[in-house]
Amino acid sequence: MLGLGTLLPWSFFMTATMYFTSRLRDPTQISTDKPYDRSPTEASYNNVSPLCATVPVLIFTCLNSVLHHRIPQKFRIMGSLAVILVLFLITAIAVKIDMAAGPFFTLTMIKIVIINSFGAILQGSLFGMAGLLPAKYTTPIMSGQGLAGTFAAFSMICAIASGSALNDVAFGYFLTACVVIILAIMSYAILPKLIWVLALSVCFAFTVTIGVYPAVTVDVKSTVANGGAWEMYFIPVCCFLLFNLSDWAGRSLTAVCTWPGKDSKLVPIFMVARVIFVPLFMLCNVQPRYNLPVVFPHDAWFIVFMLLFAFSSGYLASLCMCFGPKLVAPHEAETAGAIMAFFLSLGLALGASFSFLFRAIV
Repeated sequence: MLGLGTLLPWSFFMTATMYFTSRLRDPTQISTDKPYDRSPTEASYNNVSPLCATVPVLIFTCLNSVLHHRIPQKFRIMGSLAVILVLFLITAIAVKIDMAAGPFFTLTMIKIVIINSFGAILQGSLFGMAGLLPAKYTTPIMSGQGLAGTFAAFSMICAIASGSALNDVAFGYFLTACVVIILAIMSYAILPKLIWVLALSVCFAFTVTIGVYPAVTVDVKSTVANGGAWEMYFIPVCCFLLFNLSDWAGRSLTAVCTWPGKDSKLVPIFMVARVIFVPLFMLCNVQPRYNLPVVFPHDAWFIVFMLLFAFSSGYLASLCMCFGPKLVAPHEAETAGAIMAFFLSLGLALGASFSFLFRAIV
């Protein structure tokens, strides 16, 4: 449940892309018959929001790894959850308030920065706590994080299927997140030597993942929908739901299978091999595109790539996070867990930065 709470905030913001971009559209463009051209804020949302999320995560995870001995664990975890809850309540209220695109964009980015700053403290503290326990206790945290994205994607799909107006959908959607954060708070309330190869491996894993997801993958268009209902469901299902289900399955599999072992050279090799997914997604039907040809136009290609991409990310990253604290002396396990969380955050920040380049190349 606490693993779910660490990634749920960002998962809910990322999966609600349709809501945020709709609030950023230029109304003069929508009301004319001219070809639609995205406003600067709408066009940049899918690139800027991951950057505003991952850079604070990197900074505050680093601070947490250095200062965690000086700040009580309970204060770090409960305080972070409380701030995240308040920000989700503000986000839900903002759904009902009319606001120009510029101020709305600024407010959204500020919320993303704050919510991910405290999310980083929460995540680092949680992995540090798990580092004191046997490896099997890290797997549920990773599994819970994977489930967060699946839960967010499934919630959005159910909301769309309800047929409600987009603002009503978003309001209920963000209130659902508040309920889950409250459950995470309750769950915690009732709960009385650098490992550079694995650290760099988990960093590289998330650099590749965030480099193309969602900045590139969210702009893939269906070639089989032909204007039908599938066109509306294509991104929520094939991008967000499939990614998060496969990522969750990969993370959860480490509970019963930890191949290759913690001393194997195959883990970093597999991590580096995942870079192949960058050109594969860029050669799918990403629109608009300016440079590269479409080599994999059919929806089936995108679906297969997404399943393999997400599963490998979840499984390999979970292996690294499980093995990391076990390669050091027991009294250093908590520090190792915090360091692993830092390199995970570094990978997220690097991926968000590279996403600008990858999207521009397309």
